[in-house]
Amino acid sequence: MLGDAEAKYRLGQVFAFAEDIRNDPELAAAWFYDAAQSDHAKAREVLEVLRIVARPKRRPSCADGQGKRVSPGLAGGARAHRPARAPAEIVRLVHGLAPHYGLDPALVLALIEAESSFDPDARSHKNAQGLMQLIPATATRFGVRDVWDPEQNLRGGMAYLRWLLNRFNGDLELALAGYNAGEAAVERHGGVPPYKETRAYVARIFRRLKGRY
Repeated sequence: MLGDAEAKYRLGQVFAFAEDIRNDPELAAAWFYDAAQSDHAKAREVLEVLRIVARPKRRPSCADGQGKRVSPGLAGGARAHRPARAPAEIVRLVHGLAPHYGLDPALVLALIEAESSFDPDARSHKNAQGLMQLIPATATRFGVRDVWDPEQNLRGGMAYLRWLLNRFNGDLELALAGYNAGEAAVERHGGVPPYKETRAYVARIFRRLKGRY
């Protein structure tokens, strides 16, 4: 499951590297340091690369250098994203199914919100369907017979997300990028593809994870 240390590390990545917010290296360092204090291995590696050995003067927060609150994944001056309200039945299904796939329910709910805003009848212009926006090939690949059935759709989407996490050695950022752009695109670019949509998608989900469901 996605722990607090991982969330802190990802916030550090957002403030350090995201393209659609004002980067804040000092705030990123504060988040990386906090994650390292929770024994996050990748955060410790980042601190070594940055040669940060003492606690940064900044405290980890979602406020910029002027004390104004900012949302990771939003450009300066952009309107804040208002999350859709998750229907109780969807929340119940997610909390019941997610543990079977070794997934954090909060992660799955954040992904569903980004994909379909919890609409089981959603269909994209690319023919992605249902709550977790499965294209027909992915639905078939993971044994989904009725993509419009919420439980089957959730099972297929969670199975795909778990597969992506296994493929990318537990790297959530790459797994989410793969869910949005396809695993082939992640592999071709050697990381998160340089697509504005995909990078905004990953940042949006991390933003929702910070608030939790």
